Amino acid sequence: MERIAVFAGSFDPFTVAHLAIVKRASAIFDRVIVVVGKNVQKNSLLSVETRMRFVQKATANLKNVTVDSFDGLTVEYMKNSGAKFLVRGIRSAVEFDAERNLAWNNQMLYPQAETVFLQIEPELSSVSSSAVREILHFGGDVSKMIPAEFFPDLISEMEKH
Repeated sequence: MERIAVFAGSFDPFTVAHLAIVKRASAIFDRVIVVVGKNVQKNSLLSVETRMRFVQKATANLKNVTVDSFDGLTVEYMKNSGAKFLVRGIRSAVEFDAERNLAWNNQMLYPQAETVFLQIEPELSSVSSSAVREILHFGGDVSKMIPAEFFPDLISEMEKH
């Protein structure tokens, strides 16, 4: 049976830390679907379509990685796609506690789901989409935080705002 994993998030924007997790997951699973979600609790910087395009550019060389979008519960997407694994990147113990609670909830909703936690590399532990958005807001340099494959596109997108 094909081992399909979902790596879901708002990815607003997709960072080098996200890319590191996708690369590691692609080495573990037969197929990884990066699911760009619309988070109703967040005011997005980029459209879902733009975020998907950026993720596609960053992961183009990973043959077992695809990109999709979904508006709803991640476990519903997993059920519909046949995925049994949910990949989550962990930066800290505090984040682990929150993610563990989500994993328990997801397993109640979809008992076949298994959450796989991958630790972020220490050198990437401070990289987050929210940090990138804040730095961008104040005109700072985020070039080391964003995959080179779409960095010029992100800057171009920011000039439109």
